[in-house]
Amino acid sequence: MGDNGRIPGSGPEHPGDGSLERCLGLDLGEKRIGVSLSDALGWTAGPLAALARTSLKKDLAAVRELIHRHEVQRVIVGLPVRMDGTPGEMARRSQEFVDRLRPSVSVPIETWDERLTTVQAERILVEADVRREKRKQVIDSVAACLILQGYLDYRNAGGLPR
Repeated sequence: MGDNGRIPGSGPEHPGDGSLERCLGLDLGEKRIGVSLSDALGWTAGPLAALARTSLKKDLAAVRELIHRHEVQRVIVGLPVRMDGTPGEMARRSQEFVDRLRPSVSVPIETWDERLTTVQAERILVEADVRREKRKQVIDSVAACLILQGYLDYRNAGGLPR
């Protein structure tokens, strides 16, 4: 993995031609898929409702529907690598999801290092005094926002060409 949070070989090195780009962020959990969406300019990420996981086929269809409905030009999927940077079982499952989604959509899909985003999301929600029951409902989408915002900040600071 590169120092920039990007997983080498995870997607195109040059995302676009400088045009506006709405991005979808995904945090793939075992029970839910956290979802976030950037603004049309590709500067800020905001949460969407998390998707309840059912089956791989239905999960892929739900993500394809979000891509279509929100006119998404790029998908960023959190890749849960271990603290030492090596992939574990959850990273393998996330990569499998990406590999199954990629041929069924016409937009680029990239993975992004998501280490500690769920911990950071929990901290944000606790500091915002969100009740424990509500935190369980929104934590995945907050984590997806952190993943997508990390990608957008890096890209917009010149780390990745638009």
